Amino acid sequence: MARILIVDDSPTEMYKLTSMLEKHGHEVLKAENGADGVALARQEKPDLVMMDIVMPGLNGFQATRQLTKDAETTHIPVIIVTTKDQETDKVWGTRQGARDYITKPLDEEMLIKTVNSVLGGNQNK
Repeated sequence: MARILIVDDSPTEMYKLTSMLEKHGHEVLKAENGADGVALARQEKPDLVMMDIVMPGLNGFQATRQLTKDAETTHIPVIIVTTKDQETDKVWGTRQGARDYITKPLDEEMLIKTVNSVLGGNQNK
């Protein structure tokens, strides 16, 4: 299955996401803020990044933009996972390069469906 990097500053959300993804056979990497997430993505080259928006320091929009514009990480799809559910946030997330946008609280079935959709045929690496 896929190696998925979760970037989220909430221990509760990190736990929920990790549990759901590991239950479906994915390997999970973790970062607690945008800067660490960008650094870890460059180092580990995960198959997918799940990015929160509201974090101290480098926020999720900024981190997503860095990952999608960097030649080293541009191939890694980013899914934004956030409580921000305004249409303007979704549009802005897409403009930063995110492949998809999911709002919390998370529905496990929808999460896994979105992950599989974004990964396409790459989840069996």
